Amino acid sequence: MSFDVRNAIQSGKTVLGIELGSTRIKAVLIGEDNAPIASGSHDWENSYVNNIWTYSLEDIWKGIQDSYQKMAEEVKQQYGVNLQSVGAIGFSAMMHGYMAFDKDGELLVPFRTWRNNITEQASKVLTELFNYQIPQRWSIAHLYQAILNQEEHITDISFQTTLAGYIHWKLTGEKVLGVGEASGVFPIDLNTKNFNQTMIEQFNELIAAEQLPWKLEDILPKVLSAGENAGVLTEEGAKLLDVTGELKAGIPLCPPEGDAGTGMVATNSVAKRTGNVSAGTSVFAMVVLEKELSKVYSEIDLVTTPTGNLVAMAHSNNCSSDLNAWVGLFDEFSKAMGMDIDMNKLYGTLYSLALQGDPDCGGLLAYGYLSGEHITHFEEGRPLFVRSSDSNFNLANFMRVHLFTALGALKIGMDILLKQEKVELDVILGHGGLFKTKGVGQNIMAAALNVPVSVMETAGEGGAWGIALLASYMVNKSQYETLEEYLSSHVFAERAGTTVSPVQKDVEGYESFMKRYTNGLAIERAAIDNLK
Repeated sequence: MSFDVRNAIQSGKTVLGIELGSTRIKAVLIGEDNAPIASGSHDWENSYVNNIWTYSLEDIWKGIQDSYQKMAEEVKQQYGVNLQSVGAIGFSAMMHGYMAFDKDGELLVPFRTWRNNITEQASKVLTELFNYQIPQRWSIAHLYQAILNQEEHITDISFQTTLAGYIHWKLTGEKVLGVGEASGVFPIDLNTKNFNQTMIEQFNELIAAEQLPWKLEDILPKVLSAGENAGVLTEEGAKLLDVTGELKAGIPLCPPEGDAGTGMVATNSVAKRTGNVSAGTSVFAMVVLEKELSKVYSEIDLVTTPTGNLVAMAHSNNCSSDLNAWVGLFDEFSKAMGMDIDMNKLYGTLYSLALQGDPDCGGLLAYGYLSGEHITHFEEGRPLFVRSSDSNFNLANFMRVHLFTALGALKIGMDILLKQEKVELDVILGHGGLFKTKGVGQNIMAAALNVPVSVMETAGEGGAWGIALLASYMVNKSQYETLEEYLSSHVFAERAGTTVSPVQKDVEGYESFMKRYTNGLAIERAAIDNLK
């Protein structure tokens, strides 16, 4: 095995994927069987500077170089060779946000990340203008808000892109984006797999009075689909990525993608009638649609797969943070009682108890709102636990209600898709911390959505592996092979997973919990108004 891997490394048959998440940058090198053979990571945090969530360019490059270096070091230690070339490279990063450059390639204002909720006015105007949901975090909302704010830099814009697009441009000289990432910049026309031309013209008309020296199409990157070649690593790019100078130029790069697209690839949910749900600090579900929705919903964002198929996204800001705080309280209790319990065992025990609770949580109610929740229209949050005097208050129901409520806001968004729009789903793939305890998060998700939920053993590989697979597809696909076919036959055919189907009494229990959840939102509102 290691001899084959060593050969693949020396003959440049491996593929590299690097993803910049919000707290970690990860580099993953995969072999000819698409399995990871080495990785390196770098932890980082956003800064809040002048009321903007941002990362500095210096931190971006330091993080990329460090994660690459650690991965290359692991290759050297395990296989005794210096990494000098790979078959292909792919970059991905957190979607959306705002990076604007002048004609000399200088960044005009600090990078504004997806976390900034500062574009409400722009988002409203554009949603009405296009009759298409434009969330606050989308790049076009940031651009229009800067115009509305009469910011000085707007006349100097020569190029606007996302974090993944910026890194790709610096390494290849190509101003391009993968279609999935581009769908968080500006709406995509599903027929052309390009930015929607009609909407571009509407935007140009909207800003005509400003007499800016550019039109929108002049400053946007070119859109590419999965499998297309997106340029090669330049001499400067190779030095920027590998500071030791070992890495050679000329390596092909796939189109840069967003973390939503790489999540779909890493869970094999790019085909129609599939979806994936990522549940950790926040929770979001992405469903690949067979047709467009009948109308605009403020709770549903529309993006695309890396191949340009329409995806509906329901995103909730709060998921497991409050749940984790309660587990922390039980940890404190056990230590106070002189017991030292392993955290994994504590989580496993408490989570498993939830499956023994009453289907509807015995009348208990909780909200894990540490922060605001746009689906239920709260700009701030107050974590709450409340019950009536005749509720069935025991530990199983207590854990169950906190797991149920972690998915409460998400369910409101998903009900729009599954019940109002009659979207049909064969299966949804679960990944993230909520699914770590075998079977528990999976059963509760299946009850919430009334859809079979699969969890794969590779669910922990994440987006860096996902973008490596997209780079692998570009160089290894046969002439007529779609991305869906490539993933199913070459990547996931042998990878085990478990599927849990919804249990009727749990589905009914979740529905009755949701009535309580919806009615109780007035209690959450009172807590926000009165608990400062």
